[in-house]
Amino acid sequence: MGLMLRQYKYTLDILTLASMVSYKPVYTSISTSKAIILPDLLFSDPTRFHQIMGALQYPTFTRPDICFAINRVCQFMHAPTDSHWAVVKRILHYFQVKATYGLHINRCSSFVLYGFMDANWAGRIDDHNSSGGYLVFFLSDADFVEIR
Repeated sequence: MGLMLRQYKYTLDILTLASMVSYKPVYTSISTSKAIILPDLLFSDPTRFHQIMGALQYPTFTRPDICFAINRVCQFMHAPTDSHWAVVKRILHYFQVKATYGLHINRCSSFVLYGFMDANWAGRIDDHNSSGGYLVFFLSDADFVEIR
């Protein structure tokens, strides 16, 4: 029992917009072993890059599994390169595998406070900057969220 929030049709619309409906799927949204900042040529069609990245912002509401990848690529909106476009294409390949993913919301019987925190000291391959973040959820008896 519960409510499933999905954006399956919207995901397919993005894949259609990018002309990538029948491409080979991948099972991770972003590579952790390849740098995003590479000396590369500017992407030939920045308008298309902006259009696809703008469309990818909306699914992050129901797809927390892609938030990091989308945020990371959006940091290069001012001057996208061919390498950045390759990362966007990887995210779109990942969409093919996980198109039916969403948030499953169940009823629960108590109040719960969840906190998550992560930090990475100089761990970004691209620029060796540190990063960190946190999430805090206070869930009432009607708001239990599960990612499926």
